[in-house]
Amino acid sequence: MVGEDSYHSRMTTHGFTLTAEGPFSFDASLRFVEDWPATSALPSDGRALRFAYCAETDWRPIGVTVTAAPGGVAVATTRPTGPGIRGEVARILSLDVDGAGFAKLGEADPVLGELHRLSPGLRPVCFWSPWEAACWAVIVQRSSMLIASRIKQRIAERWGAKVTLDGREYPVFPPPVTLLDAGGLGLPAQKEEWVRGLARAALDGVLTTEHLRSLAPEEALAELRALPGVGPFSAGLILIRGAGAPDAFPGDEPRLFAILREAYGLPEDTPPAAYRGLAEAWRPYRSWASFLFRASTYGAVDDRAGARRLTTDDH
Repeated sequence: MVGEDSYHSRMTTHGFTLTAEGPFSFDASLRFVEDWPATSALPSDGRALRFAYCAETDWRPIGVTVTAAPGGVAVATTRPTGPGIRGEVARILSLDVDGAGFAKLGEADPVLGELHRLSPGLRPVCFWSPWEAACWAVIVQRSSMLIASRIKQRIAERWGAKVTLDGREYPVFPPPVTLLDAGGLGLPAQKEEWVRGLARAALDGVLTTEHLRSLAPEEALAELRALPGVGPFSAGLILIRGAGAPDAFPGDEPRLFAILREAYGLPEDTPPAAYRGLAEAWRPYRSWASFLFRASTYGAVDDRAGARRLTTDDH
């Protein structure tokens, strides 16, 4: 049903804290959310990250407010949370991974080390769920991120619940069951069919964090590529920025390759195997390192020291 749930700020809030293992900067995470085109429309006061989504644990809407706290973050939610939702919020901020060894990679790789220096403590900020990441991957195909963001927002406003945080209403991207038979999403017919196929995969437990993170990255990527509308790039997006897998490198991302060529001074005809070889040195944080390079193109990495910001659309 359209808008079947509404959660308001008059409800009692519930809180918990998440502690980071290794360097972490909430300010850097918030800056990324403000600069990344897919989330730049989220209201921000520069102090808190507020969002609403359908929790993967039960597919019910929940509002979340995250603020900085000593050694991590403080989280307030619009309904009680158990380990599942607490784990989801940790995944979204990449606080479910021990990051103590990540900064050390920069000691052996000066290029990566410079990104660490420019934005210390920046970790990947993930989609609220692999389900949302997959839908985004379909919506944004052959489109700009700004246009795709508006379409995704319209789907949430028409088909999703609404959650009120601090007096402001946040539409929630609908759960898989809502879009299983939905039409009129404002997408081409082929994309709408793909979204319905992704909804079936999510309800079957395939398109979930638990399942995707239980597989070796290569297996997970192969399973994702078998889903409707999911190609090599989309599979990497879902696994890395949806499920939050910390150590995956799809090895078939032309835009990432372009960023790495610029950063490392590689020739234009560098083969994909060379990029995969480069990424081997980033284990067990290949996803995190790739994220830092991508983040530098959005301005989330402080580029005042000369880091180059690319202007091409990226996903």
